[in-house]
Amino acid sequence: MSVLQETGASSRGARRARYARYVPSAGFLRFVLRRFAAMVLMLLGVTVVAWTLTNVVPGDPAATSLGPVGSLDPKLVEFYQHKYGLDKSLPEQYWLYLQNLLHGDLGTSFSTNRPVADDLRQFVPATAELAVLACFFGFLVGVTLGTWAALRREALPDQALRVVSLAGLSAPQFWLALIVLYFFFFKWGLAPGGGRLSPGLSAPPHTTGAYTIDSLIHGQWSTFKDAIWHMMLPALVLCLVIVGYVTRYTRSAVLEVVSEDYVRAARAKGLPERTVVVRYVLRAAAPAVVTLLGLVFAFVLAGSVFVESVYSYTGLGLYAFHGAVSLDIPAITGTLLFVATIYIVLNFVVDVLYGLIDPRIRIA
Repeated sequence: MSVLQETGASSRGARRARYARYVPSAGFLRFVLRRFAAMVLMLLGVTVVAWTLTNVVPGDPAATSLGPVGSLDPKLVEFYQHKYGLDKSLPEQYWLYLQNLLHGDLGTSFSTNRPVADDLRQFVPATAELAVLACFFGFLVGVTLGTWAALRREALPDQALRVVSLAGLSAPQFWLALIVLYFFFFKWGLAPGGGRLSPGLSAPPHTTGAYTIDSLIHGQWSTFKDAIWHMMLPALVLCLVIVGYVTRYTRSAVLEVVSEDYVRAARAKGLPERTVVVRYVLRAAAPAVVTLLGLVFAFVLAGSVFVESVYSYTGLGLYAFHGAVSLDIPAITGTLLFVATIYIVLNFVVDVLYGLIDPRIRIA
């Protein structure tokens, strides 16, 4: 074999090896399928809980949904019972309930007299943009503080950050919301007290339901600034809780890495500390932090009830709060199904990302 042939064969082998890194192994595919099957089973379990909740609540669902006037009409009551399978056996009712869910029918809210799916489409974008803002700054600050604390273990900054993060985790959200509202709005007047927009300012044309995105799409910069300004206080409260979680989690993940042999070897080579931290420490600790990202986002969606109630922020949390106060079972179960689905799907995505980041998951 000539030198040119050997060079070509070696380059082709190098290309095949480089492309093989992006091809999932059979073990990794089995790992994804197992996680997907577990996700489907958990989703079915959530539907069982939601369906059971609608059946154990005392009272006649038809009379509650149709109201005092509609419940007096026998034909209307019969139509309602037939539509939702209330005149069938329990297994048939559950099967019909699943079919309605697959078609996007979550029932009709007692409070708004609208389909719950329409209510969710209206309120979810507000909470989603609030959660994205809180998670972005929460992870940015939390990862920075957690890494800084781990690199200065047992020093004064580390001990101070541990106390602060523990306080952020322990403090109730509604209490933090009231404290932040008192100082930033009532005492200092630095931020608006509630709502999504200032009085007299109309919402941008509906495209996604998120005021920040819709205002940018239609070039309404004043509306965009006002929407961001009204999100500051509720996002700050949620961010404080996220920072507590991420700081402690990042600190633990970094502490497990800094004592590894390859980190000591990198420092022994004389590499700058910044290079060691970014290329070796944070890269190795990234899977643990990525695992936390999806769970924290779902936690913010579910835990925004008190924050949105304090700031009159018309999102999913305020909708769930009003549904719980008025015993609006379709609204409660619809919110439960949505939040649980987001939580389970994000958990599945995080597991897959963890498998992509950590080579040990790729079982050949």
